[in-house]
Amino acid sequence: MAVSISRRRSKPYRKQEAKQSYFHFSAIYNFLSRISVALFLLILIYLWCSFSTIITGNIVHVCFSSSRKLHSLYCLSAGTHPSFEIPTSTNNHSFLAPRIFEGSNATEPVKFSVGSNLVTSNNGRYDEEVANAVKVVEEHLQVHRSWRSNRTNAESCSGEGIYVYDLPSKFNKDLVGQCSKMIPWQDFCSYLSNDGFGKAIIANNKFGKGWYQTHQYSLELIFHSRILKHPCRVYNENEAKIFYVPFYGGLDVLRWHFKNVSNDVKDGLSLELVNWLQRQRPWKRNEGKDHVLVLGKISWDFRRTNNSESPWGTSLLELEKMQNPIKILIERQPWHANDIGVPHPTYFHPSSDNDIISWQLKIIRSNRKSFVSFAGAARSDAEDSIRRILIDQCSSNGRCKFLNCSSAKCNEAESIIDVFVESEFCLQPPGDSPTRKSVFDSLISGCIPVLFDPFTAYYQYPWHLPEDHDKYSVFIDKKEVKEKNLNVVERLSNVSSRERENMRRYIVYELLPGLVYADHNALLYKFQDAFAITINNLLLRGTRLAT
Repeated sequence: MAVSISRRRSKPYRKQEAKQSYFHFSAIYNFLSRISVALFLLILIYLWCSFSTIITGNIVHVCFSSSRKLHSLYCLSAGTHPSFEIPTSTNNHSFLAPRIFEGSNATEPVKFSVGSNLVTSNNGRYDEEVANAVKVVEEHLQVHRSWRSNRTNAESCSGEGIYVYDLPSKFNKDLVGQCSKMIPWQDFCSYLSNDGFGKAIIANNKFGKGWYQTHQYSLELIFHSRILKHPCRVYNENEAKIFYVPFYGGLDVLRWHFKNVSNDVKDGLSLELVNWLQRQRPWKRNEGKDHVLVLGKISWDFRRTNNSESPWGTSLLELEKMQNPIKILIERQPWHANDIGVPHPTYFHPSSDNDIISWQLKIIRSNRKSFVSFAGAARSDAEDSIRRILIDQCSSNGRCKFLNCSSAKCNEAESIIDVFVESEFCLQPPGDSPTRKSVFDSLISGCIPVLFDPFTAYYQYPWHLPEDHDKYSVFIDKKEVKEKNLNVVERLSNVSSRERENMRRYIVYELLPGLVYADHNALLYKFQDAFAITINNLLLRGTRLAT
């Protein structure tokens, strides 16, 4: 049995729920009348303490099961579901979050949507400010793109060193050691094995070499393992251009998600990290500007503020001392210049150029039996979700294949990749946050992603996806789907077979190698994987910073 609920609730609604809960518990009490009142109250207290961090504030967040696997577990990231409210004033870190609404008298955030040259807000007075806010996001991305390096894997590391801090084990290894009790109903250790790759897919594997049951939150372990073996790694801090901080902040967040602890406890390790870094000479020399953290969850999980109604996550990235370093994340906060998005880990980790070439040939020749597919579950509880509409459209159309992820079908790599390899288009609506691991699963399968929100990819991955998003994706504004009852399958029918073929060839031959994280001991000569692209660009930035 598996239940996963992530909802925003008003206070009256919560009162109604509380009233309903009272009647439920009364019935249970009558049924268990032979049990002593004291024992019954002890049971209630235990249940409340166990789940009070899950049902809190304006968010009801329940996730429990005896057998649920966490391969695409939305409930682990739902608590900080962002509403994309544009900041209407500077915060304490104004040097990184420029004033967007200069001269505005606004005191409330402005909700907005962007798509197909359309910028709208919930108040016409702020349309110009909204457009300016989007402009700021795009300017940040242009800065990030300016760090794109032409470096190849074979080039020397002369003058470009990477120093890896030897952090106390409580910041990384000890967190991995808590894997068996990290999630109350699931042993998480299998997902953290093989330095973050998870278990290898060997039996009956029809995909080829290099496939694993990789969890979407494994980025920290993957980067750490790879960077320890990087040819540009130096052991003398004076030879370094960038300083890598191997803090497993995502695992730190994850271990508190379902425990009844205070915010001080949740923030404890983050504060210890800052104190430790401030004592290091390289940090003092440049105030952390040449330091890099890789965090394996979405940015919102590290941005809990003091005035937040939800206790979800930590405040790591809201700390003043954490504003200067570069943060590598699977989902960036669009208005923070030093947040940089990189691809979610997929299931494919090639060991050689030949592994990549073999997979490219396989998927370019694949028989695309389904015109459209959607792998996901409904979000009927989310006001802005279009998933139920897409599911209804897909289920009623013979050209669309729906893989229902409310069951266990989406827990295994084979189920997802099988569908995507045989599909022309893959629908990718936002889930609990704008980005989706599924976008990258579809891309490495040669399936053209159909996006409904520009924040799902266009404002996220400047180093790994091109600025011209028409080369690899189709955009359909979610407002059209929701308000105009647009039929997505019919709209996609307007894309010619030649256009589809051109997009697929670009995805397979130009993008795919740079979207996968190669094996920890991989020898790639023809291609740069997602890790190599990230490190090379960071080294270029570090070199420029030092000059």
